Amino acid sequence: MRHENKSRLNEAVPRYTSYPTAPHFHAGITADTVREWILRIEREEPISLYLHVPFCDRLCWFCACHTKQTRQYEPVASYVRSLCREIETVSGLIGNRAPVRAIHFGGGSPTMLKPEDIMALGATVRGSFRLVDEPEISVEIDPNDMTDERLDAFAAIGMTRASLGVQDFDPKVQKAINRDQSFELTERVVDGLRARGIASINLDLLYGLPHQTCATLEQTVRMALSLAPDRIALFGYAHVPWFKKHQTMIADEWLPLPEERYAQSMLAARLIAEAGYEAIGIDHFARPEDSLAAAAREGRLRRNFQGYTDERCDTLIGLGASSISRFRQGYAQNQPATSVYQRTVDEGGLATVRGIELSAEDHARAWIIERLMCDFAFDGEEAAVRFGPVARPLIAEAALLSTTGRHPWLVRRGDVFVVPEEHRPLVRTVAARFDSYLKQGEARHSAAV
Repeated sequence: MRHENKSRLNEAVPRYTSYPTAPHFHAGITADTVREWILRIEREEPISLYLHVPFCDRLCWFCACHTKQTRQYEPVASYVRSLCREIETVSGLIGNRAPVRAIHFGGGSPTMLKPEDIMALGATVRGSFRLVDEPEISVEIDPNDMTDERLDAFAAIGMTRASLGVQDFDPKVQKAINRDQSFELTERVVDGLRARGIASINLDLLYGLPHQTCATLEQTVRMALSLAPDRIALFGYAHVPWFKKHQTMIADEWLPLPEERYAQSMLAARLIAEAGYEAIGIDHFARPEDSLAAAAREGRLRRNFQGYTDERCDTLIGLGASSISRFRQGYAQNQPATSVYQRTVDEGGLATVRGIELSAEDHARAWIIERLMCDFAFDGEEAAVRFGPVARPLIAEAALLSTTGRHPWLVRRGDVFVVPEEHRPLVRTVAARFDSYLKQGEARHSAAV
């Protein structure tokens, strides 16, 4: 890596799963705003749903998700009843106008739900929305939660893709992040999913964890590859103890230095690529025949709050406490406090507490940032056609970047601006050059690599 890039490894920049990013959401977006946005969903416009379960039966210290630990199941059962009520309220506003193409269960740990509640949620969604014939239904899975009964329930509601949290198989690393999970357990869950016809398996791995080294990470990657997943997500651990207090259980001195993190990311990426997987964006890998790899090759790759996706829906409706929705008009986030969320939706209301409406400039910047994050390039002529005059200063900014310094962040090839190979590990930093909100407020972000 070039010297000028090494100095930027620990630079704090957003992950750009949205633009503008969540720290810039504000209370001016209300339930009335979202009700109007829902009513303006166009007829036959495909939508996707995200169902958030903000509970875990243990708290992993690396986690930065909106979740809380509970050892009692009644709060979870009560929450599921409220989530079903919200589903009914939102579907009542949409009616039969829009078909649902994709459904994602996330958390927290949706797999800590009892089988009867999994079935209840599945039945409520199918009874409330108009689903396409074979919607993609993906579930985030904690292997420690899984039983045959839960596997049967998720298969029964139509799960098509499972994403298993692995993080790392090294016992010392697992102890440091409070995540005991043997390879044998993970293998049993993978086998159980495949036995039930789940055709697509994704494994989530992390680098930059406490006590992690290149040697231990290599062992984890090789063990993960032996399970023959269809996709692998390779994320850098985001150490944000100012945002998630439980991360203070991880001592700073346990963490690898920025250049060690970079070496870990490069090693893992090389091992995965050598096993025949295609690199997708900055942190995903897929078998060449996988739909995500096809989308990347064909320029159809998208990025949302779940990471990279081949999903083609512009509207994503978040259901559950703290969940975020994306509409053509902007973003909206639900109340994060489960008690307040439940009280609101149980009374038939929408739980929106904040969000942001997108200006014409926001749309243009969001498109450029998404294309950089997905393709490491964007077409200036296409930007001009899509967004008109508002794109001109952004294209001029890209042109300036392409002529600045001995090793510019962008290289111009006709109308296309391309991130050179040596800068691609820092593409979040490149994307940040087009972020007009970044210097506003006091938002803090994780390291660039």
